[in-house]
Amino acid sequence: MKNIIPISLLLILIGCSPKSLKNDSLLDEKIARIENGLQPNLQIQGDSVVNYNIEERLSELGIPGVSIAVLKEGQIEWAKGYGVADISENRPVTSETMFLAGSISKPVAAIRAHQLAEEGKLSLDSNVNNYLTSWKLPDNEFTKKEKVTTRRILNHTAGLTVWGFPGYDKGDTIPSVAEVLDGKGNTDSVRVYKEPGESWMYSGGGYTIMQLMITDLERKSFPNLMQDNVLNPLGMTSSTFENPLSKRYHSIAATGYRDNGDEVEGKWPIYPEMAAAGLWTTPSQLILWAKEIQKIHQTKEDGLLKVGTVNEMLTPAMNNHGLGPVVNEHTFGHGGADEGFRANLVAWKEHPIAVVIMVNSDNGNIMQEILLSIAKEYKLPGVEPMTRKVVGKSIEERTPMVGTYTFPELGEASVSIKENGLEIDGEFTDEPIMLLPETDNTYFNRNSGTYYTFQFENGVVSGIRFWEYIGQKTK
Repeated sequence: MKNIIPISLLLILIGCSPKSLKNDSLLDEKIARIENGLQPNLQIQGDSVVNYNIEERLSELGIPGVSIAVLKEGQIEWAKGYGVADISENRPVTSETMFLAGSISKPVAAIRAHQLAEEGKLSLDSNVNNYLTSWKLPDNEFTKKEKVTTRRILNHTAGLTVWGFPGYDKGDTIPSVAEVLDGKGNTDSVRVYKEPGESWMYSGGGYTIMQLMITDLERKSFPNLMQDNVLNPLGMTSSTFENPLSKRYHSIAATGYRDNGDEVEGKWPIYPEMAAAGLWTTPSQLILWAKEIQKIHQTKEDGLLKVGTVNEMLTPAMNNHGLGPVVNEHTFGHGGADEGFRANLVAWKEHPIAVVIMVNSDNGNIMQEILLSIAKEYKLPGVEPMTRKVVGKSIEERTPMVGTYTFPELGEASVSIKENGLEIDGEFTDEPIMLLPETDNTYFNRNSGTYYTFQFENGVVSGIRFWEYIGQKTK
């Protein structure tokens, strides 16, 4: 009688072929090199560069957990969690652990606006008040000639206030979206403060207007319409815009933590500003957004959006913002920062690679270190460490910078002498920031590398600039 191998056993034997085992081994080695090849994002000339292990680095930085997913050629090549999702429960981070995506919610939400434009239900270049019915954006002197449009909201050129939101704690009274826009929540009202189209200024407030515009048009809740039209079609079936987060997700949701290790009140914040900051997801789910946009861009074939729409999305306007994502020379994507959570999504334009990294901490420094290690392993362009140099400046040379600076969007900040540099502390800083000198008038953040440039008038310090923010010296 012949020996007959059961089909199930045959499949196992095929799956464990030498070639399969070799590929698994090579992938394990690749992941190990990434895990042990983290480098600091900010590298100062003259300082030695140290490689970090990911688990040890989490401990050093006081970050409870991190989750990573890497997409290659349309498939998730690997996804892995490290550390803990909840300290008190000693619950580990896995690839199924959900995190708040922060502002990565914006490019995901942008898809629905683009779909409505493709369907002819809105024009990206028409006044948003044409589509808002439950609330109207007040006109003022800045809207006499130019109007706030969906296109300008998408690329942050609408001239709107309120760059971000702190969220609400469990037990708080959660305002409606219209109440948020009128300043009846925990942020200022969202209003036009300069002529639309004039210049760039990041505005989560704008995306909150877009959220209300979409729900007014479709007469459905934002989580439901996003689930039906965007998340489910992308395959993001275990993601949600629901805020507060539904109880069915609580057992797999990461708890958010502050810089000092304290647990966020109620374990995580609540965001009625869902389009701007409210997406709950995993790296393996979120990367499916990148997969779809990347596929349409690279194959030139229509998908969830048309090719022309994606081309517009990935065309950078002011400050490298496209119509949803941030767009650089080699990459597109977005970062995210909610209370107790940080996230980053990066997809390459000409390479079939995308990466999502999410942490349950206000400290997201490890994300760029991981991204640098991944980019090195996969030989990807466009991701390099920041390099800075320190020049010696006497106290006498630093003293003219000392004083109080007023930023229209951020409030006051004070600059003082500190060690071999300066220290800036203000309403927009969680803690004082150490600034080191690189030139006579340019200093950089010792932790992030962000440049702070002092401005002069008639040889006297008159202001300071970092990113797009300018503060006038008032004292």
